[in-house]
Amino acid sequence: MGSRRKRVNYAKWGYIFILPFFISFFIFSFIPLADTIRYSFYEYYRSGIKEIGPNFIGIANYIDLLKSDMLKYAGNTFILWMIGFVPQIVIALLLASWFVDARLKIHGQQFFKVVIYLPNLIMASAFAMLFFTMFSTNGPINSILSSLGWIKKPIDFLGSVFGTRSLVGLMNFLMWFGNTTIMLMAAIMGISPDIFEASEIDGCGRVQRFFYITLPLIRPILAYTLITSIIGGLQMFDVPQILTNGQGTPDRTSTTLIMFLNNHLKSKNYGMAGALSVYLFIVSGILCFITYRITNNDDADGSKAAAKKAKKEGRK
Repeated sequence: MGSRRKRVNYAKWGYIFILPFFISFFIFSFIPLADTIRYSFYEYYRSGIKEIGPNFIGIANYIDLLKSDMLKYAGNTFILWMIGFVPQIVIALLLASWFVDARLKIHGQQFFKVVIYLPNLIMASAFAMLFFTMFSTNGPINSILSSLGWIKKPIDFLGSVFGTRSLVGLMNFLMWFGNTTIMLMAAIMGISPDIFEASEIDGCGRVQRFFYITLPLIRPILAYTLITSIIGGLQMFDVPQILTNGQGTPDRTSTTLIMFLNNHLKSKNYGMAGALSVYLFIVSGILCFITYRITNNDDADGSKAAAKKAKKEGRK
C-alpha cells in the first residue's frame, strides 16, 4: 500500500491570522456603526436631568436636520476644504515633478523630504494654538507689521470671515502638503524612465509631458489622495474648533459639520447626532465614488478606444 501524502491546508491559517482584525472591527466599528444608524430613528436626548427616549420617530431627525443650519455648515466645510486642498495638490504636484526630474539634478532629496513632511508630525491642536497666538490682535504678526509701519492698528484676523477661513485653510495646507508630495513623488518614480526618454526624443515639452504622461499614469495615487482628502475634509474638526474656541466665529462661518455633530453630542441629543452621522456617511460615500470614477480610467493610453474604433470601421 502506498503511503498517502499528508496535505497541509494553508488556507485556514490565512483565516486564523486575519480573524483578530475582523473580531476587533466587529466589536469596535461595526456594532457602534449599527447602533448609530439605529439611534438615528429614535428620539433620544436629555432635557435637564430628565432623559427623553429612546422613542421611535422614524425619519423625523433627518427631516429636522434638513430644516436646520446643516446645509450652511456643509457649505462652510466645503469652502474650508477647498481653501486648503487646492493649493495643497497644486504645490505637491509641482514639487513632486521637480524632485524626480533627473535633468534638474536636485541634490539632498532625502533632506527636503524630511523638511516638507515635518509639519505633518505636529498635532493639529498644537498647530491651532500656535496660529491662535501668532495671529491674535496682540500677537507677534501684528507686532511685526506695526514695527514695519505697514499697519496703524492691529488687524483682527480671527474677527473676519476671510481671515479665519484663510488661517484654517493655511493650517490644513501646511499639515498635509508634505504627505501628499511624498506620495506623488513615489507615484511618479514608479513610471518607467523609458517613457520620458521616448517622449523627449519625440519632442514632447515639459508641460505636455506632465499633462499627457505623468498625470494619466499616476491616476490611482491621485484618486487615493482625493478620496482621503475628501474624507478628512468632511471630518474637519480640531483646527477650527480650537482656533475659534468652539464657536465657529465670526457668525458661525467657520463651523463645520463635525463641530455641529459635536454640539449635538454635548447636548446629549443622540438621535440627531446619529442622523447627522448617517448623512455624513452617505455624502462621503457618494463623493468618493464620483471621485474614483472621474480619476480612474482603464483606458489611459487610448488603446481600447482605438480598438473599438477600428472594429467599427472594419464592420463598415
